[in-house]
Amino acid sequence: MTHGSPDPNPNRGAADRDQRIADATGAGMDGVAEWEARYASAEQVWSGLPNTALVAEVVGLTPGRALDVGCGEGADAVWLAGHGWDVTALDVSQVALERATRHARDAEIEVRWMRSTLVGAPVQAGTFDLVSALYPALQRTPTNAAEGVLMAAVAPGGVLLVVHHADVDSEQAKAHGFDPADYVSPADVAALLGQDWQVELDERRPRDTTTGAGAHHTHDVVLRARRLR
Repeated sequence: MTHGSPDPNPNRGAADRDQRIADATGAGMDGVAEWEARYASAEQVWSGLPNTALVAEVVGLTPGRALDVGCGEGADAVWLAGHGWDVTALDVSQVALERATRHARDAEIEVRWMRSTLVGAPVQAGTFDLVSALYPALQRTPTNAAEGVLMAAVAPGGVLLVVHHADVDSEQAKAHGFDPADYVSPADVAALLGQDWQVELDERRPRDTTTGAGAHHTHDVVLRARRLR
């Protein structure tokens, strides 16, 4: 897909954030069959541990409402809820959400699970103190729909955390049917952050994960931004 020009003024207040979320709804569950097949191919796909970037960037924040985008098997959502956050976690895979639900039940933790794409999820604009999108498979669109929903969901004073793998070999990925250029990156989100945002962190850092899918990636790109108003 082509990547359209950024909105020259993406921060126009609560009413505009509500409208952008409304305009983004109705999207189909693209790629669901592929994700269901991936999760069904193994008893556990990911490590089962909270992401180290999430822990590092969130541990000092005051708990509030959190949205976990692409929650997978639930390790991050359960960790957040266990540290006092009121968590809404969404994913397109029913298999993943069933595992996440079991993880939360075993930990005696409550999480609000939602089967949905981000673009189309019934989330209220401007209400989350933390919006976390770690390695999300969000497709680029000419209207920057996914980026718009991520940003719109953050409450004034809240934090947006976007993490993706660094140094992805595009040709190798294409050989496996995946073109990284088709998906939203932290840089795409950063390019849309206007004067209502403060970028607190935008860096490439080592990734120390030895188990689960993706363990071969050695570095991440981490974007943390705070909505000022």
